[in-house]
Amino acid sequence: MDKHTPTLHLVCGKVAAGKSTLCNRLAAHPATLLVSEDRWMKRLFGPELHSVEDYIRFSARLREVVGPHIDDVLRAGLSVVMDFPANTVANRQWMRDIFETASVAHVLHYLEASDEMCKARMHARYARGEHEFLVTDDQFDLITSYFAPPTMAEGFNVVTYRDAD
Repeated sequence: MDKHTPTLHLVCGKVAAGKSTLCNRLAAHPATLLVSEDRWMKRLFGPELHSVEDYIRFSARLREVVGPHIDDVLRAGLSVVMDFPANTVANRQWMRDIFETASVAHVLHYLEASDEMCKARMHARYARGEHEFLVTDDQFDLITSYFAPPTMAEGFNVVTYRDAD
């Protein structure tokens, strides 16, 4: 049996930077579970989710349930790829609490991409009908205004991808 070190994979990047694409690639590794915020949010709150304010409210409720579940999965010896945005210091602190409580390794994957590239990708994926939620340009701008790239002072194990595909 191969030795596996449970690891919590986190992703940070603007809307349409490529977070979900990277998460799917990471989750293809053995003994690794993908937990997708968009999938859970759509199924649990879809009909009620209409604005950024709704997202903030419902995502807080989801974190209350998902955090302890991810802790259990990590303690059981599996790695977890969290397709949740680690886009603010507060969100990253919540994620830090998970891997520290479970006493497992972590990697914060930071996808650095320009607003222009993200908006172009966002428009293309919506034209193809490939995403759970539609985000308008105004919503993109609002969401991006809260975006905070990770800093060295936060102490994460960061892997950076520039203009990732």
